[in-house]
Amino acid sequence: MNLLLDTHFVIWIVLGSRRLVEYPWLERYRPWGISPVSLLEIQYLAEVGRLEAQNPELTDALLTDPRFVVDELPLLALIKNAIPVQWTRDPFDRLLAAHSRARRVALCSVDRGIREHHSLVAEELRG
Repeated sequence: MNLLLDTHFVIWIVLGSRRLVEYPWLERYRPWGISPVSLLEIQYLAEVGRLEAQNPELTDALLTDPRFVVDELPLLALIKNAIPVQWTRDPFDRLLAAHSRARRVALCSVDRGIREHHSLVAEELRG
């Protein structure tokens, strides 16, 4: 795994969003890493009405899609790496940054807070 995707990128890729034309370099990083945290965030977004997707169908599709690798990180390692991440109150952002930190792999996110505070952001997104 060379790159861990933020949940928004996972959703954009699966749904074929037009936003992806802004990120042509993304293809170089396939297969893309996904944190199990993103699977939970997708469920949360569906439950609160911010994502029109059926779960577990979307999750099942991700688990079998060869473009993605779900990286199972031990929970204790994830929590240990999340404790120092104090620059966000979003639990999903905190856990995704922690996952990136634990694996020492860049996180691909358009989230301004992540890009400003997380040291392992994809090079192409630094600016």
